[in-house]
Amino acid sequence: MELITEVLKGIWVDSGFYLLTWQNLAMIAVAFGFLFLAIAKKFEPLLLVPIAFGILLANLPGANMMLDTTGGLLGDMSGAPPIEGAHWYDSGVLRILYTGVKSSIFPCLIFMGVGAMTDFGPLLSNPVSLLLGAAAQLGIYVAFIIAILLGFEPNVAASIAIIGGADGPTAIFLASKLAATYLAPIALAAYSYMALIPIIQPPIMKALTTKKEREVKMTQLRQVSKTEKIIFPVVVLVLVALILPSVAPLLGMLMLGNLFKECGVTERLSETAQNALMNIVTIMLGVCVGATANGADFIKWETLKIVGLGLAAFIFSTAGGVLIGKLLYLVTGGKVNPLIGAAGVSAVPMAARVAQNEGRKYNPTNFLLMHAMGPNVAGVIGSAVAAGFLLIMFGN
Repeated sequence: MELITEVLKGIWVDSGFYLLTWQNLAMIAVAFGFLFLAIAKKFEPLLLVPIAFGILLANLPGANMMLDTTGGLLGDMSGAPPIEGAHWYDSGVLRILYTGVKSSIFPCLIFMGVGAMTDFGPLLSNPVSLLLGAAAQLGIYVAFIIAILLGFEPNVAASIAIIGGADGPTAIFLASKLAATYLAPIALAAYSYMALIPIIQPPIMKALTTKKEREVKMTQLRQVSKTEKIIFPVVVLVLVALILPSVAPLLGMLMLGNLFKECGVTERLSETAQNALMNIVTIMLGVCVGATANGADFIKWETLKIVGLGLAAFIFSTAGGVLIGKLLYLVTGGKVNPLIGAAGVSAVPMAARVAQNEGRKYNPTNFLLMHAMGPNVAGVIGSAVAAGFLLIMFGN
């Protein structure tokens, strides 16, 4: 009987129930909340489902999915010493996959897929979209100033601020180089807010515009030639990378993917980048980003400040785009619907779809999607340029 008791006691002590902490329970609740939003409410399920499941996996005590046996070589910033006699492949499976996040391999591959799915035609047919894309980076600079005032070091403040670009891969790329210790909360905040765009943006768009402005029906865009679409990614990459070489990895992959799509002779490569590669990397990146949210390490005052700053950056970025949209509405005599300015954040095509949906609420005959795609893809370039500028300013 005593032996059975000892066995049962050993099973209990080694179980996840015994090791469970209130921090784990809090993060599991967050994971359930994300799963509800993704599955029941259909809020960007391709992002939220893997992120939520990654959070869930990381907060199952004893599973050791994010265990780093190397003492930090695989991205664990906890300061834990290496495990004697263990090899890198003895680490948790998600920790091994996480090297793709920390090394920026996954973000760059995501950018290739985004490029292959992106049509720069709306931007080329309406170059004024660049203004909206630039204005929607306002949150980056506002959040940077607030972060400095809150006591963050400039390099950390820059990494937090880039969340305002609404671009998860860019946030990971910059944070991994400027503030690797804070990569986990920055990445999670960036991707979570991207997925929650349908909740965050509409109240801001409505508050800053009038009913008359929201009802504006925009005219059809001009047809962009195939030659323009082929030349554009090459020229933009060369010009921007010569000015900001540090941004070449992200922008290069974005433009390479777009060239696959537009050149007309690499259909198989374009198809792979858009579908198989994009889906595979999205799964791994989403799960790994979610898995960084271990309750013991994540629920801290600094993390909460980062999450709050990320939300502020998002709000100001949306507001910046909408306000410049209002200015264009006035300058053009009411020909520009200010709602498309909100799409200047670089979450492609989520932000453009939000602008389309909001426009249809007030004018069912309105079709703003293609007009919103101009600022949307301009925002992708804008956030990458902002990241390159911050990397030059605060990189070692």
